[in-house]
Amino acid sequence: MNDYALDLHGQMLLEEYHEMLPVFKQLQQVVMERLKELFKQSGIELNSMESRIKEEYSLAGKLKRKGSKYVSITDITDIFGARVIAFYNEDVDRIASIVENLFEIDWPNSVDKRKMHQFDSFGYNSLHYICRMPKKMYEDSSCPQLNELRFEIQMRTALQHVWSAIQHDIGYKSEIETPLEYHRSLSRLAGMLELADNEFSRIRNAITDYRRRTLSLVQSGRLEEVELDGDTFNNYLSQHPFEKLNRKIAAITQAEIQPMPFNSYLFVLKRMGMQTLGDVELMVREDFDEAYQLALFQLGSTDIDILSETIGLQNLCIVHILKNNGGKEDLQKLFNSIFGKSPHNESLAETVYKDASRLSFMNR
Repeated sequence: MNDYALDLHGQMLLEEYHEMLPVFKQLQQVVMERLKELFKQSGIELNSMESRIKEEYSLAGKLKRKGSKYVSITDITDIFGARVIAFYNEDVDRIASIVENLFEIDWPNSVDKRKMHQFDSFGYNSLHYICRMPKKMYEDSSCPQLNELRFEIQMRTALQHVWSAIQHDIGYKSEIETPLEYHRSLSRLAGMLELADNEFSRIRNAITDYRRRTLSLVQSGRLEEVELDGDTFNNYLSQHPFEKLNRKIAAITQAEIQPMPFNSYLFVLKRMGMQTLGDVELMVREDFDEAYQLALFQLGSTDIDILSETIGLQNLCIVHILKNNGGKEDLQKLFNSIFGKSPHNESLAETVYKDASRLSFMNR
């Protein structure tokens, strides 16, 4: 036990550590399970969450350096420690709020290093909370120490964590121990990473605001003000804009409509020159009847009983292409985009063009 050259007091603390180790492990299990549960409920996307019980050799080194500070092993607040790593600064604040509501925080011994404002301290700009587990959260009458032991929870962003790990790896500690030229370089990098951390948060917030704004425009019907992109197209699809046409087409053979993804149609619509959701809605209104008539020519003499949910939009695109002087090659390109390149698409384009040639606008 005294392989670490500890004094008598240090040896006694190390013995106490071994006696309390099962309690620390139980504490670790309870705390981590509860945190995982709450973070999942909150919807916060974490980069990682980890925990550890301090190893004997690590604790011995601490006791050798400053064991006289501690009367009992319970005075050491980081024997069990957890680290929660988020992607964004504001998520660190949300995590901290969850931790504050869940545990009793030892505020005098907790540190918000983000408020220290040292230019070169980016990697250490994390929240360090010293906590206790309250009885209202968990209590084991056979082990009252569970509610007495303190433990540490560190919270930081992924960039802060990576920077801290790099600093540790290269052995960087301070300007005193590192040549000035390296200290300056590291300080500049720290500033760049802090700026990047803030920018990631700003961009995420801006994108969230954009999505909310465009969703509101879609829901209010102001589609001509909404640029066509992946997010807005999904918002538009949530309004089921092709449902009326799909139902009418399905009624031709009393077919069932099978859900299908619309992913490939975004590229198709943009290639057709559509820039806003208003352009798509205009196509629905102007080409609705011809798209239905095309379906009649395609399905009228069949007994097909299952149709894809994309059938309405597919026929709208066919009609739109042909109305704008497109031909068989353009239809083949459409099918290549929808179904993937295949020799079959050439014969499919031929058949569809033949059916569409019976539409009134093709014979004007």
